[in-house]
Amino acid sequence: MKTFRIWFGCVLGLTISMVFGWSNGMFATLLPMFVLSRMEHWHLGILLQVFLSIVWCSLQVTAIIGFLQPYPMLMTVAVGIMLLFKCFAMGHKSTYLFGYVGLLIGSILLNYGSYNSFDLEDFIIGLWIAAITAIPIAAMAFYLFPEPQTDQVKPPVITVNNQRRDPLGMIRQAALGWIVAMSAFILFQVADLQDSSGAQASIIIVLAPMTLVGALGAAKIRIIGTFIGCFAAMLIQLGLYTLSNNGLLFILAYAIAAGIFCRWLTTGTIKASIGFSAISALTIPLTTAFVPEQQDAFFSILYRFNSIFIVVIVASLMIWIVHHFLIRTIHLKNREI
Repeated sequence: MKTFRIWFGCVLGLTISMVFGWSNGMFATLLPMFVLSRMEHWHLGILLQVFLSIVWCSLQVTAIIGFLQPYPMLMTVAVGIMLLFKCFAMGHKSTYLFGYVGLLIGSILLNYGSYNSFDLEDFIIGLWIAAITAIPIAAMAFYLFPEPQTDQVKPPVITVNNQRRDPLGMIRQAALGWIVAMSAFILFQVADLQDSSGAQASIIIVLAPMTLVGALGAAKIRIIGTFIGCFAAMLIQLGLYTLSNNGLLFILAYAIAAGIFCRWLTTGTIKASIGFSAISALTIPLTTAFVPEQQDAFFSILYRFNSIFIVVIVASLMIWIVHHFLIRTIHLKNREI
Protein backbone atom coordinates (compact mmCIF):
# COMPACT_ATOMS: atom_id res chain seq x y z
CA MET A 1 0.00 0.00 0.00
CA LYS A 2 2.90 2.34 0.65
CA THR A 3 3.86 2.20 -3.03
CA PHE A 4 0.37 3.27 -4.02
CA ARG A 5 0.38 6.11 -1.48
CA ILE A 6 3.66 7.55 -2.74
CA TRP A 7 2.61 7.11 -6.37
CA PHE A 8 -0.77 8.73 -5.70
CA GLY A 9 0.89 11.69 -3.96
CA CYS A 10 3.30 12.30 -6.84
CA VAL A 11 0.68 12.07 -9.58
CA LEU A 12 -1.93 14.12 -7.70
CA GLY A 13 0.65 16.80 -6.86
CA LEU A 14 1.68 17.05 -10.51
CA THR A 15 -1.96 17.17 -11.63
CA ILE A 16 -2.86 19.95 -9.19
CA SER A 17 0.17 22.02 -10.22
CA MET A 18 -0.75 21.64 -13.91
CA VAL A 19 -4.42 22.51 -13.36
CA PHE A 20 -3.59 25.69 -11.43
CA GLY A 21 -0.52 26.53 -13.51
CA TRP A 22 1.90 26.67 -10.59
CA SER A 23 5.43 27.59 -11.55
CA ASN A 24 6.77 25.50 -8.63
CA GLY A 25 5.14 22.28 -9.71
CA MET A 26 8.20 20.29 -8.73
CA PHE A 27 7.61 21.05 -5.03
CA ALA A 28 3.93 20.13 -5.25
CA THR A 29 5.04 16.75 -6.62
CA LEU A 30 8.19 16.03 -4.62
CA LEU A 31 7.07 17.15 -1.15
CA PRO A 32 4.21 14.60 -0.92
CA MET A 33 6.63 11.95 -2.17
CA PHE A 34 9.20 12.93 0.44
CA VAL A 35 6.86 12.86 3.43
CA LEU A 36 4.92 9.76 2.34
CA SER A 37 8.14 7.81 1.86
CA ARG A 38 9.03 8.50 5.50
CA MET A 39 5.68 7.44 6.99
CA GLU A 40 4.42 3.91 7.52
CA HIS A 41 1.31 5.22 9.28
CA TRP A 42 -0.40 8.60 9.39
CA HIS A 43 1.86 10.97 11.32
CA LEU A 44 0.84 14.62 11.33
CA GLY A 45 4.01 15.56 13.26
CA ILE A 46 6.26 14.74 10.28
CA LEU A 47 4.13 16.86 7.96
CA LEU A 48 4.10 19.79 10.37
CA GLN A 49 7.83 19.50 10.96
CA VAL A 50 8.49 19.74 7.22
CA PHE A 51 6.05 22.64 6.80
CA LEU A 52 7.42 24.62 9.76
CA SER A 53 10.98 24.00 8.62
CA ILE A 54 10.19 25.41 5.17
CA VAL A 55 8.39 28.45 6.58
CA TRP A 56 11.06 29.22 9.20
CA CYS A 57 13.91 28.73 6.73
CA SER A 58 12.30 30.94 4.07
CA LEU A 59 11.71 33.69 6.62
CA GLN A 60 15.36 33.52 7.67
CA VAL A 61 16.58 33.68 4.07
CA THR A 62 14.25 36.58 3.27
CA ALA A 63 15.54 38.56 6.26
CA ILE A 64 19.20 37.80 5.50
CA ILE A 65 18.97 38.72 1.83
CA GLY A 66 16.68 41.69 2.42
CA PHE A 67 18.88 43.36 5.05
CA LEU A 68 22.39 42.03 4.50
CA GLN A 69 22.80 41.42 0.77
CA PRO A 70 24.60 44.80 0.29
CA TYR A 71 27.11 43.69 2.96
CA PRO A 72 28.70 40.40 1.77
CA MET A 73 30.75 39.79 4.92
CA LEU A 74 27.82 40.27 7.30
CA MET A 75 25.63 38.16 5.04
CA THR A 76 28.18 35.34 5.06
CA VAL A 77 28.35 35.43 8.87
CA ALA A 78 24.55 35.36 9.15
CA VAL A 79 24.28 32.47 6.70
CA GLY A 80 27.01 30.62 8.61
CA ILE A 81 25.06 30.95 11.87
CA MET A 82 21.84 29.81 10.19
CA LEU A 83 23.45 26.76 8.59
CA LEU A 84 25.31 25.87 11.78
CA PHE A 85 22.07 25.60 13.77
CA LYS A 86 20.57 23.41 11.06
CA CYS A 87 23.61 21.11 11.07
CA PHE A 88 23.33 20.75 14.85
CA ALA A 89 19.61 20.00 14.46
CA MET A 90 20.51 17.17 12.06
CA GLY A 91 22.60 15.59 14.82
CA HIS A 92 19.51 14.81 16.91
CA LYS A 93 16.94 12.23 15.89
CA SER A 94 13.94 14.31 16.98
CA THR A 95 15.00 17.38 14.99
CA TYR A 96 16.89 15.74 12.12
CA LEU A 97 14.11 16.23 9.58
CA PHE A 98 13.66 19.89 10.61
CA GLY A 99 17.38 20.56 10.11
CA TYR A 100 17.71 18.56 6.90
CA VAL A 101 14.77 20.20 5.14
CA GLY A 102 15.92 23.63 6.33
CA LEU A 103 19.46 23.04 5.09
CA LEU A 104 18.24 21.79 1.71
CA ILE A 105 15.61 24.47 1.07
CA GLY A 106 17.74 27.21 2.61
CA SER A 107 20.66 26.47 0.28
CA ILE A 108 18.39 26.64 -2.77
CA LEU A 109 16.70 29.87 -1.64
CA LEU A 110 20.04 31.53 -0.86
CA ASN A 111 21.28 30.66 -4.34
CA TYR A 112 18.16 31.93 -6.10
CA GLY A 113 17.83 34.99 -3.86
CA SER A 114 21.33 36.22 -4.73
CA TYR A 115 20.11 37.12 -8.24
CA ASN A 116 18.30 40.46 -8.41
CA SER A 117 16.25 39.36 -11.41
CA PHE A 118 14.74 36.47 -9.46
CA ASP A 119 11.40 37.00 -7.70
CA LEU A 120 12.21 35.34 -4.38
CA GLU A 121 8.93 36.32 -2.69
CA ASP A 122 6.83 34.69 -5.42
CA PHE A 123 8.99 31.57 -5.26
CA ILE A 124 8.61 31.33 -1.48
CA ILE A 125 4.84 31.79 -1.62
CA GLY A 126 4.63 28.99 -4.19
CA LEU A 127 6.80 26.85 -1.92
CA TRP A 128 4.50 27.51 1.05
CA ILE A 129 1.44 26.61 -1.01
CA ALA A 130 3.09 23.37 -2.11
CA ALA A 131 4.00 22.54 1.51
CA ILE A 132 0.42 23.20 2.68
CA THR A 133 -0.99 21.15 -0.22
CA ALA A 134 1.21 18.20 0.75
CA ILE A 135 -0.76 17.78 3.99
CA PRO A 136 -4.22 17.03 2.45
CA ILE A 137 -2.55 15.01 -0.32
CA ALA A 138 -0.87 12.79 2.28
CA ALA A 139 -4.12 12.51 4.25
CA MET A 140 -6.01 11.50 1.11
CA ALA A 141 -3.31 8.96 0.23
CA PHE A 142 -3.64 7.28 3.64
CA TYR A 143 -7.44 7.35 3.38
CA LEU A 144 -7.50 5.71 -0.06
CA PHE A 145 -4.63 3.31 0.58
CA PRO A 146 -4.64 2.47 4.30
CA GLU A 147 -2.00 0.21 5.77
CA PRO A 148 -3.37 -3.25 6.65
CA GLN A 149 -3.60 -3.69 10.41
CA THR A 150 -1.84 -7.05 10.28
CA ASP A 151 1.32 -5.66 8.71
CA GLN A 152 4.28 -5.03 10.95
CA VAL A 153 5.60 -1.52 11.24
CA LYS A 154 8.71 -1.08 9.11
CA PRO A 155 11.44 1.49 9.58
CA PRO A 156 11.38 4.56 7.31
CA VAL A 157 12.71 3.79 3.84
CA ILE A 158 14.92 6.83 3.43
CA THR A 159 17.44 6.61 6.23
CA VAL A 160 19.95 9.35 5.58
CA ASN A 161 21.64 9.81 8.91
CA ASN A 162 23.82 7.69 11.14
CA GLN A 163 23.14 9.12 14.58
CA ARG A 164 26.06 9.56 16.94
CA ARG A 165 25.42 9.48 20.66
CA ASP A 166 28.83 10.69 21.87
CA PRO A 167 29.18 14.50 22.07
CA LEU A 168 32.50 14.50 20.21
CA GLY A 169 31.03 12.52 17.32
CA MET A 170 28.02 14.83 17.11
CA ILE A 171 30.27 17.89 17.05
CA ARG A 172 32.38 16.33 14.30
CA GLN A 173 29.27 15.53 12.25
CA ALA A 174 27.96 19.08 12.66
CA ALA A 175 31.37 20.52 11.73
CA LEU A 176 31.56 18.32 8.63
CA GLY A 177 28.10 19.35 7.50
CA TRP A 178 28.67 23.03 8.23
CA ILE A 179 32.02 23.30 6.43
CA VAL A 180 30.73 21.57 3.31
CA ALA A 181 27.44 23.52 3.30
CA MET A 182 29.24 26.84 3.71
CA SER A 183 31.72 25.94 0.96
CA ALA A 184 28.79 25.18 -1.34
CA PHE A 185 27.13 28.49 -0.42
CA ILE A 186 30.29 30.48 -1.19
CA LEU A 187 30.83 28.59 -4.46
CA PHE A 188 27.32 29.29 -5.70
CA GLN A 189 27.58 32.94 -4.64
CA VAL A 190 30.84 33.49 -6.50
CA ALA A 191 30.04 31.48 -9.63
CA ASP A 192 27.12 32.19 -11.95
CA LEU A 193 25.22 28.95 -11.34
CA GLN A 194 21.62 30.10 -11.24
CA ASP A 195 20.38 27.10 -13.24
CA SER A 196 22.17 24.54 -11.07
CA SER A 197 19.75 24.19 -8.17
CA GLY A 198 19.72 20.42 -8.73
CA ALA A 199 23.48 20.32 -8.38
CA GLN A 200 23.34 22.40 -5.21
CA ALA A 201 20.62 20.19 -3.75
CA SER A 202 22.78 17.18 -4.58
CA ILE A 203 25.51 18.48 -2.29
CA ILE A 204 23.10 18.55 0.64
CA ILE A 205 21.64 15.14 -0.25
CA VAL A 206 25.11 13.60 -0.42
CA LEU A 207 25.99 15.36 2.83
CA ALA A 208 22.82 14.12 4.58
CA PRO A 209 24.34 10.99 6.18
CA MET A 210 26.81 13.32 7.98
CA THR A 211 29.52 10.63 7.78
CA LEU A 212 32.23 9.86 5.20
CA VAL A 213 31.10 6.32 4.45
CA GLY A 214 27.46 7.34 4.21
CA ALA A 215 28.27 10.33 1.98
CA LEU A 216 30.32 8.23 -0.46
CA GLY A 217 27.50 5.71 -0.69
CA ALA A 218 24.95 8.48 -1.20
CA ALA A 219 27.12 9.97 -3.96
CA LYS A 220 27.05 6.74 -5.99
CA ILE A 221 23.33 6.37 -5.47
CA ARG A 222 22.68 10.00 -6.44
CA ILE A 223 24.54 9.61 -9.75
CA ILE A 224 22.83 6.33 -10.66
CA GLY A 225 19.36 7.57 -9.69
CA THR A 226 19.83 10.85 -11.54
CA PHE A 227 20.89 9.03 -14.70
CA ILE A 228 17.87 6.72 -14.60
CA GLY A 229 15.45 9.58 -13.88
CA CYS A 230 16.91 11.80 -16.62
CA PHE A 231 16.72 8.92 -19.08
CA ALA A 232 13.05 8.33 -18.18
CA ALA A 233 12.27 12.05 -18.58
CA MET A 234 13.91 12.03 -22.01
CA LEU A 235 11.92 8.95 -23.02
CA ILE A 236 8.65 10.63 -21.98
CA GLN A 237 9.45 13.74 -23.99
CA LEU A 238 10.53 11.82 -27.09
CA GLY A 239 7.71 9.28 -26.76
CA LEU A 240 4.96 11.89 -26.61
CA TYR A 241 6.61 14.15 -29.20
CA THR A 242 3.80 16.12 -30.86
CA LEU A 243 1.27 14.85 -28.30
CA SER A 244 3.15 16.41 -25.41
CA ASN A 245 0.58 19.22 -25.19
CA ASN A 246 -2.06 16.66 -24.24
CA GLY A 247 -2.18 16.98 -20.47
CA LEU A 248 -3.88 13.61 -19.94
CA LEU A 249 -1.25 11.71 -21.92
CA PHE A 250 1.54 13.63 -20.20
CA ILE A 251 0.23 12.75 -16.73
CA LEU A 252 -0.31 9.13 -17.80
CA ALA A 253 3.29 8.84 -19.08
CA TYR A 254 4.60 10.41 -15.89
CA ALA A 255 2.44 8.11 -13.75
CA ILE A 256 3.88 5.01 -15.46
CA ALA A 257 7.48 6.09 -14.92
CA ALA A 258 6.81 7.32 -11.37
CA GLY A 259 5.10 4.04 -10.53
CA ILE A 260 8.31 2.11 -11.18
CA PHE A 261 10.40 4.47 -9.05
CA CYS A 262 7.81 4.55 -6.26
CA ARG A 263 7.99 0.75 -6.11
CA TRP A 264 11.74 1.05 -5.61
CA LEU A 265 11.16 3.55 -2.80
CA THR A 266 9.40 0.91 -0.71
CA THR A 267 12.02 -1.83 -1.02
CA GLY A 268 14.00 -0.60 2.00
CA THR A 269 17.32 -1.17 0.25
CA ILE A 270 19.73 0.82 -1.90
CA LYS A 271 17.01 0.72 -4.56
CA ALA A 272 14.92 3.01 -2.36
CA SER A 273 17.51 5.78 -2.43
CA ILE A 274 17.99 5.30 -6.18
CA GLY A 275 14.23 5.65 -6.59
CA PHE A 276 14.27 8.89 -4.60
CA SER A 277 16.93 10.43 -6.87
CA ALA A 278 15.24 9.03 -9.98
CA ILE A 279 11.86 10.61 -9.18
CA SER A 280 13.57 13.95 -8.54
CA ALA A 281 15.45 13.76 -11.84
CA LEU A 282 12.26 12.74 -13.63
CA THR A 283 10.07 15.44 -12.12
CA ILE A 284 12.17 18.60 -12.07
CA PRO A 285 13.00 18.92 -15.81
CA LEU A 286 9.43 18.05 -16.83
CA THR A 287 7.93 20.65 -14.47
CA THR A 288 10.43 23.49 -14.92
CA ALA A 289 12.10 23.33 -18.34
CA PHE A 290 9.56 21.49 -20.46
CA VAL A 291 6.90 23.65 -22.16
CA PRO A 292 4.84 21.70 -24.75
CA GLU A 293 5.19 23.03 -28.31
CA GLN A 294 7.39 25.88 -27.06
CA GLN A 295 10.45 24.50 -25.28
CA ASP A 296 11.77 20.97 -24.90
CA ALA A 297 13.78 19.78 -21.94
CA PHE A 298 16.42 17.79 -23.84
CA PHE A 299 19.36 20.11 -23.16
CA SER A 300 18.06 20.89 -19.68
CA ILE A 301 18.09 17.17 -18.88
CA LEU A 302 21.63 16.77 -20.22
CA TYR A 303 22.79 19.83 -18.27
CA ARG A 304 21.15 18.54 -15.10
CA PHE A 305 22.88 15.17 -15.25
CA ASN A 306 26.29 16.63 -16.15
CA SER A 307 26.15 19.30 -13.44
CA ILE A 308 24.99 16.83 -10.78
CA PHE A 309 27.65 14.31 -11.82
CA ILE A 310 30.45 16.87 -11.53
CA VAL A 311 29.18 18.45 -8.31
CA VAL A 312 28.64 15.10 -6.59
CA ILE A 313 32.21 14.03 -7.33
CA VAL A 314 33.60 17.37 -6.13
CA ALA A 315 31.39 17.25 -3.01
CA SER A 316 32.54 13.69 -2.23
CA LEU A 317 36.17 14.77 -2.52
CA MET A 318 35.49 17.78 -0.28
CA ILE A 319 33.74 15.62 2.32
CA TRP A 320 36.69 13.19 2.28
CA ILE A 321 39.18 16.03 2.82
CA VAL A 322 37.13 17.69 5.59
CA HIS A 323 36.51 14.35 7.32
CA HIS A 324 40.22 13.50 7.50
CA PHE A 325 41.06 17.07 8.50
CA LEU A 326 38.64 16.91 11.43
CA ILE A 327 39.86 13.46 12.48
CA ARG A 328 43.46 14.62 12.38
CA THR A 329 42.66 17.84 14.27
CA ILE A 330 40.76 16.02 17.02
CA HIS A 331 43.53 13.42 17.27
CA LEU A 332 46.16 16.11 17.74
CA LYS A 333 44.04 17.86 20.36
CA ASN A 334 43.63 14.63 22.29
CA ARG A 335 47.40 14.04 22.21
CA GLU A 336 48.04 17.53 23.53
CA ILE A 337 45.61 16.93 26.38
